[in-house]
Amino acid sequence: MPTTAGHTTAILASKVKGTAVYDTTGDKVGHVEDVVLDKLSNGIMFAAVGFGGLMGMGEKYAPVPWSVLDYSEDKNGYVVPMTKEELSKAPAYDLKDLVQGDGQAGKVRDMSFDYFKVPRSVH
Repeated sequence: MPTTAGHTTAILASKVKGTAVYDTTGDKVGHVEDVVLDKLSNGIMFAAVGFGGLMGMGEKYAPVPWSVLDYSEDKNGYVVPMTKEELSKAPAYDLKDLVQGDGQAGKVRDMSFDYFKVPRSVH
């Protein structure tokens, strides 16, 4: 079923992984490394967007709220409503830190939602 913007509401995580992420100027800023799920609410916590680093070394991952990513068929990737500089200032972690302990994951999500100015849904 499509959303009001014409996007599908259901997508396989395997199709999302590796998809390029672009900023508002059209520059590629990273890629979706993975999707972090919340097992208690049956929802998505956030997408782990990888950026920075060189050949896999020093790469960091921004936990970007799923609702912030807007798929662009023209780009064949997701667009975030910010510049590369703004994204580089987002909270970023090593990939393993995004899921370390349920309490930590909640703090990571809260910091991410605050940075991207996304309201939290009520469970």
